[in-house]
Amino acid sequence: MAISFNAATLLNGNGIDVNTLVSQIQSQESGQLTIWQQQQSDLQTQASALSNLNTDLSNLATAVNTLTDPLGALTAMTATSSMPGILTATAQSSAATANHVIVVSSLASAGTVYTDAVAGGADASILPSGAAAGDLKLQIGGSHGATENIPITAGSNDTLSSLVSYINQQSATNTWGVTAAVLNDASGARLAIYSQASGTPGALAITGNTTTDGNGNDTGNPTLLTFEKPVGGSDASLTIDGIPFSSTSNTVTGAIPGVTLNLISAEPDVPLQLTVGADTTQASTAINAFVVAYNALTAAINQQFTVDPTSNTEGPLGSDSSLRSLQSSLFADVNYSISGNSGFVNLASLGVNMNNDGTLTVVNTTLNNALSSNPSAVLNFFQNATQSFGNHFSSDLTNLTDPVNGLLNLDLAQNSTEQSDLSTQISNFQDQLATQKQQLINQYSEVNATLEEYPYLLAEVTAQLGNILPTSSNTSPTQGTIATSSTTSGTSGS
Repeated sequence: MAISFNAATLLNGNGIDVNTLVSQIQSQESGQLTIWQQQQSDLQTQASALSNLNTDLSNLATAVNTLTDPLGALTAMTATSSMPGILTATAQSSAATANHVIVVSSLASAGTVYTDAVAGGADASILPSGAAAGDLKLQIGGSHGATENIPITAGSNDTLSSLVSYINQQSATNTWGVTAAVLNDASGARLAIYSQASGTPGALAITGNTTTDGNGNDTGNPTLLTFEKPVGGSDASLTIDGIPFSSTSNTVTGAIPGVTLNLISAEPDVPLQLTVGADTTQASTAINAFVVAYNALTAAINQQFTVDPTSNTEGPLGSDSSLRSLQSSLFADVNYSISGNSGFVNLASLGVNMNNDGTLTVVNTTLNNALSSNPSAVLNFFQNATQSFGNHFSSDLTNLTDPVNGLLNLDLAQNSTEQSDLSTQISNFQDQLATQKQQLINQYSEVNATLEEYPYLLAEVTAQLGNILPTSSNTSPTQGTIATSSTTSGTSGS
């Protein structure tokens, strides 16, 4: 729209509003800037949609990789005990399907030695009258284990409290594998030494218990401390399918290949059954997770092609040909079939059906029946070395999610380039507008200054002309008089 002025209103001395005038001039020239900014906003919206789709695609790839992992959910095994109060177990993927009968006769226990109560309490000297020192010998690990010497010195470690500190310090320094403590109960204070290991390696025994006088001679006292009979330090005992096993720990490995047994309690006359087989729960969870990931991506793609009834337009990526290619590729992958395999040749045969909108629905009854009746066939469908649904799908997803050449990543790279180019164009154009604005302000400021001076120039000319013309009393009132009219405020209009 053209910019115009009312000439009659410009000569009153108020001039023109320069900033408003310059803004009107530039608003007619900045239309291209608005177009570019809208294009940039559209590209940002598209980039956000592409990034979300890329995330959904990556999630699908992760779900498919779980199905193709040779050590993953589909190869997982489980071990179920008929009496978990006696024994529980876990199985690795290498475990064989089988049923075992197990009897737990005894548990592995840590060794302990302890004394009778000591007169005087925990802080009284344990050295008898006439004794200046003593010596304890602690054997760790049964009859063939190492023997550790514990010298007792008056004033140093001759009380239960100080002796406990000494034993714990020596054990930590020399890795004896024992812990000492003072026990206090109704009978008084006692010394207890506990093994940190179970089974035979943790068996403890006191093999030396003497005192000496100030010259190092035996005082003749029979003992320094009175120890009770050692307890614990025995191996676990069990039978598996009639074969006897012993273990230094209550966690037993190696007795059943690929299975770890956890002994909870001993019931020597109670046989229990351990069932080792495919973990159908993990497998079902992984297949359902794949369906959830696939449906999320499919729904997101469908949304881009859905026409909004209000605006009558598709989503921001509705015209993106790469998205159509991705949709076609996913559709082909999810309908992939193999041959033979006991009839488990496609997803539908496992109870995973396709809906009209391309999403999937799991019939869990059918899926669980397939997993229970023929887990090896289900595994073969997803992981067969020569042909499998999982490996075929995984191969395609590897290409589709390639960080450089993947369909969506190529689109994102192109989008980023276009945004960068637009940003440069916008920045350059804004710089041009800024320069032009200053030039226009300077130009119209000069014009405005002239317009503001006009009334003063007119008054000055009028005064000069009045002085030049002669005056006479005989002069007609209308002769020699220059009439001036008052001016009104002038404004610019468009």
